[in-house]
Amino acid sequence: MLASSVQRSQSDPYPSKARSALVRRAVLVVLVVAALAMLTISFRSPASGALHDAQGVASSAVEPFQIAAGRIARPFRDAYDYADGLTSAKSENAKLQAEVRQYKAQALANAALAAKAAGLESLLRYEQGKTYPQGYRPVNTSVISFPAGPFAQQIAIAAGTSSGIRLNTPVVTGDGLVGRVTKVFSRTSVVTLLTDSESYVAARDLQTGVRGLVRRGPGRTLILDDVSKQLRVNEGDQLVTDGTRDPRYPDLYPYGIPIGTVSSVGISDTASFLQVQVQSYANLGSLDSVAALVARRRT
Repeated sequence: MLASSVQRSQSDPYPSKARSALVRRAVLVVLVVAALAMLTISFRSPASGALHDAQGVASSAVEPFQIAAGRIARPFRDAYDYADGLTSAKSENAKLQAEVRQYKAQALANAALAAKAAGLESLLRYEQGKTYPQGYRPVNTSVISFPAGPFAQQIAIAAGTSSGIRLNTPVVTGDGLVGRVTKVFSRTSVVTLLTDSESYVAARDLQTGVRGLVRRGPGRTLILDDVSKQLRVNEGDQLVTDGTRDPRYPDLYPYGIPIGTVSSVGISDTASFLQVQVQSYANLGSLDSVAALVARRRT
């Protein structure tokens, strides 16, 4: 009997999962019932009584701790509010700066379009005016490159042989003569300006009828050359292209294209001709839109 072993059942040291869940649910039910009971007693109890006195005592006891906690928490709350406000202000500032940049870019784009629109309107007025040369049609185009240096006096335009442009085609703005085409390709052309050293234009003074050659003068200015000192040219006189004088020798430019005005007239004892300075109508240093004058009939 003593040697025989008796098997004992081992007790489970941990409650089962079902029992643990049951305990948690029971505790939750008790807490809910207690809360509901306290709320019911609070609402149904008279305005004065032991319960309300106990609540008052508890509130009085807790109030100093609430005040202290509020004072302790205030710097942290203020710091948080400051940091939050600073972050919001930075975000709003970044947003406003982005909007300002966008508005500036839009304003610049509008100004650029307005400048081009003004040039096109000027071309349209010239093409519809009385001084537009007969027998020519305009090819309105934009300038796509400007002089590459101080000694280069050429621009490129976005039109070529596909638009009817040929060598020596005159090029104008709505204000006056620009130059002529000296190189031409399928869709682009190179225009040599009046201020180039190889440019010469037969011109006429509309007020006096005096003829001469407009060409480059000192410092890339324009002068009216070959005008005898016996002839009369006045400051402010208007100069236009003289056109063809002899059909056997047709001029490159048709008659009547505005060139510029006489800005000054000088006389030198050692020179055979008048010293006539010319101010171009066209702003040769700032060209956006031009028109190439294509002859309707090639001669």
